[in-house]
Amino acid sequence: MASLLFVLNEGPYGSERSYNALRHAMAVAKQPDTQVRVFLMADATTCALAGQNTPEGYYSVERMLKGLVTKKAQVAL
Repeated sequence: MASLLFVLNEGPYGSERSYNALRHAMAVAKQPDTQVRVFLMADATTCALAGQNTPEGYYSVERMLKGLVTKKAQVAL
């Protein structure tokens, strides 16, 4: 079984770094026999806040994290 860890340290909006990392993690989580872990640190901890107001033109990082958890990915702060 392959295991991948994604470490995010950018806030959810303002740059696309967290979005791109989560998008990549979601793609990897779809692969069989793959375990995905996401570690949120520094400004990235705000990605896990419930009830976010997603700015116009951005994807909901909150929904992306929920999707990862649904795929049995581990998310830690």
